[in-house]
Formats: sequence, structure tokens, C-alpha cells
Amino acid sequence: MELCLVYMTASSTEEAARLAEALVGENLAACVNVIDGMTSWYRWEGAVQNGREVVVLAKTRAALVDALTARVKALHSYSVPCVVALPIAGGNPDFLRWIGEETK
Repeated sequence: MELCLVYMTASSTEEAARLAEALVGENLAACVNVIDGMTSWYRWEGAVQNGREVVVLAKTRAALVDALTARVKALHSYSVPCVVALPIAGGNPDFLRWIGEETK
């Protein structure tokens, strides 16, 4: 079973909490971490911008990344939300097994 760490950003801790609740509640992620206090620099509509964001990290099965992405897009305030899946190459076997057990 292939697993992924999905990196996302949210506009606020409230939005991040809504995403976390939905993803874990719907078994699309076994665990979601919310990390507040990030500043992002990015180009948007032809201009360099920056702003405060919240990091959201989800642990899930690779097979669920498309469904997870669709759910995030449906709930997110951004027109183009950041959702990037990174393969998990290894780790604590017990934890990795747990991710598989807690996702559908």
C-alpha cells in the first residue's frame, strides 16, 4: 500500500480546522496536522504578494489523493488551493500500518 503526506495551506486556523475535520471525519486522511504562523510569498495575477497562511499536513493512502484533493477544493476559500502529495518512503511500520487502517 502506497502512502502519502499531503501538504496544503489554508487562509486561517478556522479554515484549516474545517479541512482537518472533514478529511479525518470522512476517512480521507488518518491524521491532519495544523501549523499556524507561516508567511507565504507568491506570484498571483501578475504581482508578487505575501500573506499569513496555515500549513495543513495530512497522512493518507496514495489511492485517496484525488478524492482528498476534490474535497479540499470543494471546501477551500481559495480559487486555486495548494494541495501537493509527497510519497512516504518509510517510517515507523506501526504508524504506517495505522494510516492504512484509518483510511478507506
